[in-house]
Amino acid sequence: MTDKGASSGGPLVTGSEIARMAGVTRAAVSNWRRRYNDFPVPAGGAGNSPLYALADVQEWLGKQRKGQEVSPEVEMWQALRAAYGEQLIAGLADVAGVLAGEKEQRLPKDVATRLRALARTEASVDIVKGLTERFMDSARRAGSDQVTPERVVRAVRHFAPDLPSGATVFDPACGIGMLLLAVASEAKTRCYGQEVDADSARFAQLRARLVSRSDVRVKTGDSLRADGWPDLKADLVVCDPPAGVTEWGREELLLDSRWELGTPSKAEGELAWLQHAYAHAHPGGRVLMVMPASVAYRKAGRRIRAELVRRGIVRQVVALPPGTATSHALPVHLWCLRRPERTGGAGTDDTVRMIDLTGNGPDDSLEPQPGQVVDVPPMELLDDVVDLSPGSHLHARSRDYLSEYAALREQVAEQARRLAALLPELAPGDGPGSLDGATTSVADLARAGLVAYEGAEPVSASEQLDTDYLRGFLRSPFNARRSTSSSGTYRLDGKGSRIPRMGIDEQRRYGSAFRALTEFEERTRKLDELSRQFAEIARDGLATGALAPPE
Repeated sequence: MTDKGASSGGPLVTGSEIARMAGVTRAAVSNWRRRYNDFPVPAGGAGNSPLYALADVQEWLGKQRKGQEVSPEVEMWQALRAAYGEQLIAGLADVAGVLAGEKEQRLPKDVATRLRALARTEASVDIVKGLTERFMDSARRAGSDQVTPERVVRAVRHFAPDLPSGATVFDPACGIGMLLLAVASEAKTRCYGQEVDADSARFAQLRARLVSRSDVRVKTGDSLRADGWPDLKADLVVCDPPAGVTEWGREELLLDSRWELGTPSKAEGELAWLQHAYAHAHPGGRVLMVMPASVAYRKAGRRIRAELVRRGIVRQVVALPPGTATSHALPVHLWCLRRPERTGGAGTDDTVRMIDLTGNGPDDSLEPQPGQVVDVPPMELLDDVVDLSPGSHLHARSRDYLSEYAALREQVAEQARRLAALLPELAPGDGPGSLDGATTSVADLARAGLVAYEGAEPVSASEQLDTDYLRGFLRSPFNARRSTSSSGTYRLDGKGSRIPRMGIDEQRRYGSAFRALTEFEERTRKLDELSRQFAEIARDGLATGALAPPE
């Protein structure tokens, strides 16, 4: 993707940035795109995250009188994107270099001018922080793995051990330093990192300098092929390694001393990174590795996983919620390792803690509930597969059939009681069909500013219109037929759909009935799902002997 405008050659902006420029919500910008035929066409980006030429947007906003003030920070960001394109990390590093007082000035003149203007009103730390957040947001929207996502950083921080004063932390694939600097947030913690991308390594070092972290040192280079810290032993090693990379240097590293748990296959680059990280942990030191879920059960890594279990090295595996890492299609795992204090101990008396958070949302609490955690003896893991997936061990061992059955039985009964109360009492009508009289189209309401959109759903934007009334009539058979394709797909026909004209009091009367029906339908679906779960656990409990019919 390029950040040059299609026609003007100028910088591009996202929908979120347009919203900030105009002082409105992101939903309002989406509404403008639908309502106004003259809204600027996308000049780049993807279908779900289009980019627009800044000059075109400013011109359109000016015509609509919706404001076109652009903050100095936004102008700075747009100038940076226009100048550096896909090499944004290099641009961020050049900005940080100027703010940190580097003698060599690499910034283009336009960007340097804007930076000087911005620096007159904002602190250097805040400028770099703001630009970094924008970069992280753009990387997240693009599904990029250039940087460790904020949710992954949050998870690693949550499960990281408390560090003593003067502890040493190491990240052998540190990127721009997000994970390293977040985990080692205390100023007295000594931080070491290595990163193969020179621009990322430089930016990580400069970010540390700008926050007065003189105890942070980052080297450039390939950690596996050219370890920049061969003698370093750390209290904590954190790593979000490159995933799915097969050209990690296996052929030239076959006899490397780091493979004390076994030589990784070409397809198991993640286990090479794990052993590299483990080699840098001193006795008693911890390692936290972000791993694709498949590493826990792939056949090629079975022997290395077995050694991790047999030697008591792997202490905990956490299956993180879906959506934690946008660059991975599957939920990612967090492997928590510890180097034994002494060699030779197999650790067979210990257990491996399995935590399954895959039922949580990506922003939910990371503290596991009783039903999400189980301690598994090593002997149960050392089979032909050596599966370290938390889900495969958790459900069979920790399921309390009697408690689940009782809880589901109560939920089913409660949902059934509530359903009856939700049914609205309807009286006979005294006229023709509501849509046979005077009606108005949703398109006309939108043009009049009475309707906005929350995603695909229309909502009232005026006290003259009731949202439940609007949505209720849009789901009427007449409008549903217009909005349903021949293949059965429903997509609101905003132009053709019509609703009857009524006063606001009458609208609210209808809206109340529609709202009750909608909640009734939702609770019916919930009851259907609960009924399925209820029957399933009852059958399983009876079949396994965990439950029995009363005498």
